[in-house]
Amino acid sequence: EVQLVESGGGLVQAGGSLRLSCAASGFTFDDYAIGWFRQAPGKEREGVSCISSSDGSTYYADSVKGRFTISSDNAKNTVYLQMNSLKPEDTAVYYCAAGRNYYHFAGDYWGQGTQVTVSS
Repeated sequence: EVQLVESGGGLVQAGGSLRLSCAASGFTFDDYAIGWFRQAPGKEREGVSCISSSDGSTYYADSVKGRFTISSDNAKNTVYLQMNSLKPEDTAVYYCAAGRNYYHFAGDYWGQGTQVTVSS
């Protein structure tokens, strides 16, 4: 059974930090890219960051560049999203997804999401 399980969300003050984790199982981790997406109430889902498990290539949305860092521990089949200097506009449900194509990412598998709330 394929599973992507996010954790690490919570409530934090503006300027604070959180680290999200995405633990994957049930598929060959090295064959997939892992992406982080977020969706705030009333807004469309937004791609935040992505990492290629095969070569470590990374992508960041302009809105998070310089504040968020994505990393992968292939031995643990886990991808992390370190979020620093958080802003109220970062408040959203954060989802991780696995897709075969890093350059044309489409989520084949999705997690259930974790809530991140940043207070001003």
